[in-house]
Amino acid sequence: MGRSSRNPRVFSSRRSSPYTLALTFLLLLSVVLLMLLTLGMFSIPVDSEGSSAVSRRADRKITEADGMGKRRKQWTEVLSWEPRAFIYHNFLSKDECEYLIGLAKPRMSKSTVVDSTTGKSKDSRVRTSSGMFLRRGHDKIIQAIEKRIADYTFIPVEHGEGLQVLHYEEGQKYEPHFDYFLDEFNTKNGGQRIATVLMYLSDVEEGGETVFPSAKVNSSSLPSYKDLSDCGKKGLSVRPKMGDALLFWSMRPDATLDPSSLHGGCPVIKGHKWSSTKWMHINEYKV
Repeated sequence: MGRSSRNPRVFSSRRSSPYTLALTFLLLLSVVLLMLLTLGMFSIPVDSEGSSAVSRRADRKITEADGMGKRRKQWTEVLSWEPRAFIYHNFLSKDECEYLIGLAKPRMSKSTVVDSTTGKSKDSRVRTSSGMFLRRGHDKIIQAIEKRIADYTFIPVEHGEGLQVLHYEEGQKYEPHFDYFLDEFNTKNGGQRIATVLMYLSDVEEGGETVFPSAKVNSSSLPSYKDLSDCGKKGLSVRPKMGDALLFWSMRPDATLDPSSLHGGCPVIKGHKWSSTKWMHINEYKV
């Protein structure tokens, strides 16, 4: 009985030996292949057409979720604390800037200002540009940009008005003004305007600065002062640069209106200026 009980174990051990060798061989082969792949001496064939199709699908997903094109390195610059103003460099990609301009071009009309009594638009000599509005959530690209604005400002997308795209030709300007309202009519929808994001869609050869004449900053001491136009030298100024976004607050942290947020668009001296504005309110803005 003792011998018969030992024989199966010996017999089983001998039968499993070829399988152990085969498994060992496969493991060694896998290690060798991995080493060759790492050293670049061996490659796995891939269908280039299929690969590009996968790549296109991946790019499409990124475009829908994050906007268009590749943005350059982003960083934020503090401009002022009175008013609270910041520049987000390379906020938009070149493709996004051109996309916004392309959407707006066929629908441009003379820019207007808001009547404080009726809340309707009216012509004014203080604003000589042309512009148009894009409905909030117009398409997936606009939605991606609006979400990016919300993430940057911590103000929900639903609190924002639709994007306004503006075009300034040589000599055109926007005199200094406030973005907040001084009447009750215009605050019925969403309450007071709390902040503005101004995105520059093009470079401008000369002029076209955004100027804050009441900013509590000694602007003449800044390195960029010598490159400004005469209008730009009247206060803290930002020169338009494609892709950059200027964020400034019309209200202080204590919810009072900030008169130092007075700002204007200097006349374009040479070239063209394209920009896009997003106004944001304290409460949800219904569209």
